[in-house]
Amino acid sequence: MEEMDIVSEFPQPSGAARSAEVMARFAARLGAQGRRVVLVTSGGTKVPLEARPVRFLDNFSSGRRGAISAEAFLAAGYGVLFLYRARSCFPFAHRFPPQTWLSALRPSGPAKSGVLSLEAEENALPGFAAALRSYQEAAAAGTFLAVEFSTLADYLHLLKAAAQALSPLGPSAMFYLAAAVSDFYVPVSEMPEHKIQSSGGPLQITMKMVPKMLYPLVKDWAPKAFIISFKLETDPSIIINRARNALEVYQHQLVVANILESIHSFVIIVTKDSETKLLLSEEDVEKGVEIEKKIVENLQSRHKAFICDKN
Repeated sequence: MEEMDIVSEFPQPSGAARSAEVMARFAARLGAQGRRVVLVTSGGTKVPLEARPVRFLDNFSSGRRGAISAEAFLAAGYGVLFLYRARSCFPFAHRFPPQTWLSALRPSGPAKSGVLSLEAEENALPGFAAALRSYQEAAAAGTFLAVEFSTLADYLHLLKAAAQALSPLGPSAMFYLAAAVSDFYVPVSEMPEHKIQSSGGPLQITMKMVPKMLYPLVKDWAPKAFIISFKLETDPSIIINRARNALEVYQHQLVVANILESIHSFVIIVTKDSETKLLLSEEDVEKGVEIEKKIVENLQSRHKAFICDKN
């Protein structure tokens, strides 16, 4: 896909240039420290069906995998650029949705000098204090940057900007492309201007295929980086072939393949010459281990080997 296609088919959203500057500074600072940096994309992409959108095409992705993986990468010493869908799961916070706070938190006294003190029983929010400390430590160290997107157009422009920001880091940059990107969209030129009226009868929509950003990412935007894509299928019999086809077409390093029914407990790490199965045991489940921890541990060692090979 050529750059002109992005510009013409997906107009740049407001604020994208500012986000690009922030990401570039983040990557340059961590690169100067010699730190490995990973871009974690997370959540689904929303595709508007109208120019003044009321209706959208969406998918089921909650961003859980991306959020948990971002936590694991931070624990492993990476700088994490977290490109996430608005209102999807967020690192350290996704286990504690606001409705749990409303019942668990209470004021410990009247506010003084504009400061509100809150308290909670520890068992009402188990793990909350540790998660809060981890987030604040990453924020204070400057190793975590979250950038929000909403629509497909937002995502595509921000992905390109993130790739350009990380490209100078060479093999020390990793791309962990866990976002569930829509395969279809309605071009701006073909959208109705106003809300589609139900009084018009049954709705028929013709959608175009979304161009695959993995090709320019690998070829042009960050050609020296370590790049991981994800492949989700509902048919176990085709998943390996689909993963290997992606590796052949896009020439990146690795595919994390998973089946919908076992998405939280089993994945296959597929490279051009290997298949590695990662599975949560009963003991892992009892201990609260998440499959994302195993994925990140596996990728961390592969990334080290990749950096050594390139250097």
